Amino acid sequence: MKTLPPVALGTWSWGIGFAGGDTVFGNHLSEAQMAEVFTTAMSKGLNLWDTAAVYGMGSSERALGALVRQFPREELILSTKFTPQIADERSPQPVSDMLEASLGRLGVEEIDLYWIHNPLDVEKWTPELIPLLESGKVKRVGVSNHNLAQIKRANDILNASGYAISAVQNHYSLLYRASEEAGILDYCRENDITFFAYMILEQGALSGRYDSNNPMPAGSGRAESYNTVLPQLEKLTAAMKSMGAERNASAAQIAIAWAIAKGTLPLVGATKVQHVLDAADAAEIQLSNEEIILLERLAAETGVDTRGAWEKPML
Repeated sequence: MKTLPPVALGTWSWGIGFAGGDTVFGNHLSEAQMAEVFTTAMSKGLNLWDTAAVYGMGSSERALGALVRQFPREELILSTKFTPQIADERSPQPVSDMLEASLGRLGVEEIDLYWIHNPLDVEKWTPELIPLLESGKVKRVGVSNHNLAQIKRANDILNASGYAISAVQNHYSLLYRASEEAGILDYCRENDITFFAYMILEQGALSGRYDSNNPMPAGSGRAESYNTVLPQLEKLTAAMKSMGAERNASAAQIAIAWAIAKGTLPLVGATKVQHVLDAADAAEIQLSNEEIILLERLAAETGVDTRGAWEKPML
């Protein structure tokens, strides 16, 4: 597999409509904004782009594909997903069909990392990855939102045909460490599996930008999820800001640096150029063990559980 950068960039927010980022973040990026984010990231060596067929029902992939076509394919690492919930059950090969549609929208002939998005039926869907690996249209495969038992079973199914899981992508942040507590991070470490940590900033709640006096804009999904708990997060975000100030960095960069220190590959939503620049610089921040312990203690003391409605227990 191509060498991975320290941070991956997510394009969920580039999709619009059903399952699009606009329903969560309350805004939509223009083509010019996406182009500026993309070219800035590439100039910083952040070339791993994550999307999914379900994000805006293909609109995220189309937006990313328009920019992907402007760069040599070998300079990019592309990651997209098969989502069982939207599979065409009438098709004899629904996984292959969804992949082909993604390839068309992205304008490429192969995907570097292809995921099963949700563990709807591990026994049914995991074997369908094998012919895609054999064809070369998929270079590596991963599973997202799977618990430890499901990850192990998926890996066993692939191992029987000479393949293996290369990556796991789960919600993981200072406020939601279920994958660590369940032993998933340890399993990944022991089996040379890259753990992608998504929602490390909890949709901005851990960015240091929002608090009880400056809540998230009303009308968005994230405002409904996080505004009521912002007062409980203030001690944690204050500590993050303090650690950042000592390094001329932001609270968001501390959250990213924490995720890297935990041995994960942070997946950061790419909505603004500053987000990209922050992510690139955060990869250079080194946190001490004492700082990590303090952050995790303050996070536990918030009493906030940010498990999403789509997530099953990891244990």
